[in-house]
Amino acid sequence: MTSANILLVEDEPAIQELLAFNVAQCGYRAIQAFDVASAQTEINRALPDLILLDWMLPGVSGVEFAQRLRADSRTRDIPIIMLTARTDERDKIQGLEAGADDYITKPFSPRELMARIRAVLRRRAPQMTDDLVCAEGIELSPTTHRVSAKGMSIELGPTEFRLLHFFMTHAERVYSRTQLLDQVWGDHVFVEERTIDVHIRRLRQALEPSSTDNLIQTVRGSGYRFSKE
Repeated sequence: MTSANILLVEDEPAIQELLAFNVAQCGYRAIQAFDVASAQTEINRALPDLILLDWMLPGVSGVEFAQRLRADSRTRDIPIIMLTARTDERDKIQGLEAGADDYITKPFSPRELMARIRAVLRRRAPQMTDDLVCAEGIELSPTTHRVSAKGMSIELGPTEFRLLHFFMTHAERVYSRTQLLDQVWGDHVFVEERTIDVHIRRLRQALEPSSTDNLIQTVRGSGYRFSKE
């Protein structure tokens, strides 16, 4: 499984290092930014899987930045957890209304923060978790990188594995080729859209002996979906 990239936007060096240490300890990749400008540079380079965003930042506040991210079609779906010393309920509501998925007040325990990160990823980006996924006779384990379908072991390449994982954690939703490239390859990877078709074909061929290949459906004019029968 590809480890989640977590962008840490925090201007206090001691807290930044604490966050980076704990994020790395949990197997995630920490990307550090000390203000909105450097955070935007990192986002322009590649979309993170989650953002830990401090409320009080020099120049542009975390709340303003969250609103900006939610207003941009490229970044509006990135999960955001706000970090703040503010404890007033009105502040919490303001942070959530700005687009944050969760809110944690300082000082916080590393254990609580990691639990919040896992919960938000599970809800917003389930393909980035280690949870065992089961659907329609297919069982996929991100930790062991093993797939079985109706009791049969299925051999998949890394890309087909990620593609199936994404489909299974987003069942019944139709995704265009562009959306699949962004979600599975990353929006910073430049490959032909038709590359998707090649990997879809390989995935179906791998699932065919177990008669589960029909779960990967082509939606004419729109893209592909994993359909539960």
